[in-house]
Order: sequence, then structure tokens, then C-alpha cells
Amino acid sequence: MADARASRARGSNPMRVRLSPAALQNIMPKQKLPNKNFVWDSNLAYAVGLLVTDGNLSKDGRHINFRSSETLLLNTFKNCLSLKNKIGHTDGQRGYRVQFGDAQFYRWLLKIGLFPAKTYTIREIKVPDKFFRDFLRGHLDGDGSIQVYTDKYNIYRGRRYSNSRIFTRFISASEKHIVWLRRKIINLAGVKGAFIANKPKSKNHVPIYEIKFAKKESIKLLKWIYYKKELPCLERKRKIAEKAIDMILSEKRREYTRIEK
Repeated sequence: MADARASRARGSNPMRVRLSPAALQNIMPKQKLPNKNFVWDSNLAYAVGLLVTDGNLSKDGRHINFRSSETLLLNTFKNCLSLKNKIGHTDGQRGYRVQFGDAQFYRWLLKIGLFPAKTYTIREIKVPDKFFRDFLRGHLDGDGSIQVYTDKYNIYRGRRYSNSRIFTRFISASEKHIVWLRRKIINLAGVKGAFIANKPKSKNHVPIYEIKFAKKESIKLLKWIYYKKELPCLERKRKIAEKAIDMILSEKRREYTRIEK
């Protein structure tokens, strides 16, 4: 009894459980990671271009998704961000996706202009001018297109002529984003392109906006975008761009030969 009274007097509790530092750390709320500024380079800029077109930020403030029908593009995206996440299947037109969680990268994306449910309201992206063409290449590989064909239906004075047609397009459901994109291309690449607002096909559809570059502007822009051999890109589209450039060079050589004769 005397020992028990002494114990109570000292304020000790024989039923108290003492937790180890590791156990205390597990039950304590985790401290929010500080904001982080990611260093821009060609890989990061290209990946951001892909996320602007075919990416999605979840509302949980952590998870980021990138969808594509081409696994090669998903692998390139993973390499650009040094991701080890597996490629999974998804429903709809975009058959595959990469999903990863990174709260710091998520908050950084918010800071530069991306956000959840961005499709119709995204505006400008704070990408440095130095890496804008890498960003633009990602934009092209995500939702853009390069169209190359030969028009053989031109007839002049009884003779049929064939002309190469090349069109490069960038599209978006956000008018403000496509207007910003066109302004940046004009300022940095020196080509204008036509701004086109496509009317919705029905009441259930929304307008789609695009920048369309014809032959000469396309060649200049594509040379600017693919400025060296080793670049992150969708190889299929790069081959189309190279085919277009070679086609125009061949036409010029034939034209010079005809004039000299």
C-alpha cells in the first residue's frame, strides 16, 4: 500500500503504454511536403506539352494521368519524367494510360497553368521561351497533326500538274489557350498560321479551335520544332515531318533543274 501511494504521489501511471519514436511517427499526421521548383529542360517541357493536351490532374491534389492510344508515346512520357509506373488500360478512345502520384509536381503544374478539368478553360502555360519549341512538340504529339499528300487534280492549259500539300494543325477546345499558343508561335518561330474556329456539329458538341499552317509555314515550323536528332518525340509524326521537308526540297531541286534547262 505504501508503494502504491508513493507511486500515485509521483504522478506515475502503471497502465501507461510508452510508444517508440517510430510508432509515434506513424500515428502523427504527416507534414505537407514543401513546394518545389522543377528545373526546365527539353524533356520536362515536352512532357508538359503532352499533359496540356492529353493529361489530367485528379481533384485529390496528388495524382496525374496521361492517356494515349500509343504505348510508344506513353513510354516516352515516362522516360521524360523518370517514371517507373506501369502502363495500364483505360476505357474510351484513349486505350492506355500512365497514372502517378506526386504532390509536389502536382502543385508545380498548378503554378504554371494546369489544373483539373482544364479542357475548356485552360489559358497560357508559363513555359520559358528557351524550351517553348519542346513544349510545342509535345502539344503536336498530343492533339496536333501533320498532313502530307499530293494534289494531282490541278489542270492549267490542258496540262495536269501535281503539287505537294502540307498542313500542320494544333487544336484545343479552349479559345484562350489556342490564341496564346498562336501568339507565342508568331513571336518565337516567326510563322503565323490561320486561326480557325470550327462550329460545333450539334448542340451536344463544343467549338474546336485550331491553328492551321500551310506548306511554306509548315516546313519552317517543323524544322524549328525538330531542331536536332535526339529529341523526345513521337517517332511516327517525326517521320511524317521529315517526309514533308524532303518532299519540298525535291520539288525545289526539280524546279531549279527545269529552269536551268
